[in-house]
Amino acid sequence: MAWAPHGLANGTVTTKWPRRPDAYFDDFPASVEVVVPEDAAPAADAAVLAAANACPTRAIAVEAGEVSLDRGRCILCGRCTRLAPETFRFEPGSATASLGREGLIVGAHEENDEALQRLRADLKARVRHLGRSVHIRHVDAGSDGSDEWELQALSSPVYDIHRLGIFFTASPRHADILMVTGIGTDGMAGPLRRTLDGMPEPIVVMAVGTDAVSGGLVGGGYTDGIGIAPRLASGGRGVDVWVPGSPASPFSVLHGILLALGRVDESGLRTRRGGRA
Repeated sequence: MAWAPHGLANGTVTTKWPRRPDAYFDDFPASVEVVVPEDAAPAADAAVLAAANACPTRAIAVEAGEVSLDRGRCILCGRCTRLAPETFRFEPGSATASLGREGLIVGAHEENDEALQRLRADLKARVRHLGRSVHIRHVDAGSDGSDEWELQALSSPVYDIHRLGIFFTASPRHADILMVTGIGTDGMAGPLRRTLDGMPEPIVVMAVGTDAVSGGLVGGGYTDGIGIAPRLASGGRGVDVWVPGSPASPFSVLHGILLALGRVDESGLRTRRGGRA
């Protein structure tokens, strides 16, 4: 019975997000930001070029003196923040998911608002048929295991994803969302397509973690893993929600799920009532 006094001493540990703000969601440094000077694009000096050359996944691009960073390739190693701290810094906040792949590129790059609006409208039309009980089928397409640890945390008392009416299922026939981790190896192309074929419409596809988004650090080579998008494209499918991170934190994954369902916006703010938060 030692758990009883322990529970009384600690109280309720489950987050109230998104119904209420959560300091850990807001303060956790889940991404790297490009510092843009006022009324100007970030300039490429010697420190920035050194950071770009040191980036192990070539996430930093320098073109015509302008700097951008692809969060979909970033593994959060922090080398750029140490070599060029005036240009790169860790950004607090777990709202890192994006409905478009281009939305993960920050800095000099400008996102196409019209294309983003189309993505939002298409996804909204599909998920409006989903009720308060949503099931996720997770597929490991060549992960190193770190992403899976973060997904397991979603079922812990701290995050308690079930309170939002969201559950993981072992059967694709019961699933509404396909969540894929890993670099997308050649050998997983067939299983991914079969999983999609076994899921009822509407289907929402999520790429979780930098490996799934772009192949990350271990992509390419004999595995031919360059992210899951090329594997799905051969079957006429695309990715609806991109969640960067190496690995993506539980809050970032949860933000991506709720973003897909239209329960929060890109900033992580709650948009409508959903589930029992």
